[in-house]
Amino acid sequence: MKDIEYVKPEEIEKRSFEIITKELSEKGIVLPKDRELIIKRAIHTSADFDYAKTLTFSENAVDVALELIKNGADIVTDTNMGLSGVNKKVLAAFGGEAHCFMADEDVTREAKERGVTRATVSMERALSIDKPVIFAIGNAPTALISLYDSVKKGGRKPDFVIGVPVGFVNVEAAKELFIDTDIPYIINRGRKGGSNIAAAICNALLYMARDGKSTI
Repeated sequence: MKDIEYVKPEEIEKRSFEIITKELSEKGIVLPKDRELIIKRAIHTSADFDYAKTLTFSENAVDVALELIKNGADIVTDTNMGLSGVNKKVLAAFGGEAHCFMADEDVTREAKERGVTRATVSMERALSIDKPVIFAIGNAPTALISLYDSVKKGGRKPDFVIGVPVGFVNVEAAKELFIDTDIPYIINRGRKGGSNIAAAICNALLYMARDGKSTI
């Protein structure tokens, strides 16, 4: 049995990142500096080092996301869990607001009437927000599919997509939709992901924008 290590509450996160850095080094994994904080926060949230290999970034993705945040972009999540995990205080300091429309009664009603998912209606609503929006999708592949369909039909393009839904049905295919587009993204290829990962990526970007640094 491993010995219990007594760590002060305020030191736990710092100690966790030290362990992550050490284990990445032992695995021979060197993270790009501009992506380091994002990938480490995904690992910190999940204790899964696969994110060092599967998180995929479009060209200049981090710079684009930081510029959006600094210019007051909103964040839209596909779950209230993801919404609760986003640091709204830091986001608000830049003039942004976080939203999740999934549990709205009128969204549920419209989805039932049209025979579509709540995620589809939620994304349509989010695309009508009259300012730049970062989409943080951690649960519903249909949310990604809806965003992609909007683009294919000549509708509004998402300003940025964080695509990390978790699961087995349509998850991998939905993520791959954005890989060859000109839409800036951070996508986790494969089945893994989740609302906690979407929030972790958002927070990593928010802290980078606030602190002006890309490393721990």
